[in-house]
Amino acid sequence: MKERLHLLRIRTPEGAEFSFHLASPLLRMAAIAIDWAVIAATWSLVSMLISLLKIISVDMATWVLTLGYFLLCSAYDMVLEWLWRGQTLGKRVVGLRVVDASGMRLSFPQIVMRNLLRYIDILPGAYLVGGITALAGSRGQRLGDLAAGTIVIWEAPVPQPDLSAFQESKYNSLRRQPHIVARLRQAVRPEQAQAAWLALRRRDELEAAARVRLFAEIAAHFKGLTHLPAEAVEGVSDEQFVRNVVEVLYRQ
Repeated sequence: MKERLHLLRIRTPEGAEFSFHLASPLLRMAAIAIDWAVIAATWSLVSMLISLLKIISVDMATWVLTLGYFLLCSAYDMVLEWLWRGQTLGKRVVGLRVVDASGMRLSFPQIVMRNLLRYIDILPGAYLVGGITALAGSRGQRLGDLAAGTIVIWEAPVPQPDLSAFQESKYNSLRRQPHIVARLRQAVRPEQAQAAWLALRRRDELEAAARVRLFAEIAAHFKGLTHLPAEAVEGVSDEQFVRNVVEVLYRQ
């Protein structure tokens, strides 16, 4: 049995290094318990409706019940992990998230793979196969995670970023665009704003070419969230634009 890691460091192709807190077995069990409770509550309502088919045919009702339960259990995890970027209700409550083990964007095929193999991990009961596999590995991966190339991490509550490290820009092209600022605050998720802030804090640690590529990608993402007037982007470098966005997101 390998010594279990608690902090995993991943270096991306752009040269940026990120640290992830691996989810503990206790937190993963808590998330599973919450998800099972949600599924059970949902199924109790759905099954009552399906049971009405017994009026037509008992065999049909049994077949639909069996298929419906399988689809609910499978779709619950797959759909939520895709829509919520690696989270289900249970994971969201306890602060867990499924991510790609190499630091890349989590893909839908990975989500499908890890959740289909859940039916093997759960054998012969109480997640025995998956639990033993996770405890035997250093990164706490069950069979589904190993096959899909994913890990489950714990996200600590995100504090309000300290912008004192950056002097407020004398000129920010977004300050005179309150409607644009309002749209950005509505569209940008907290973790995206936090990632942009961290990129700015650690920009001097990156190689020049990697720094240019990283801020080009972040800027392109923010620019794609809303229409920006020409005066907000003309003559503004990608890095400065990202800084402008972070300032208007966090400074009142």
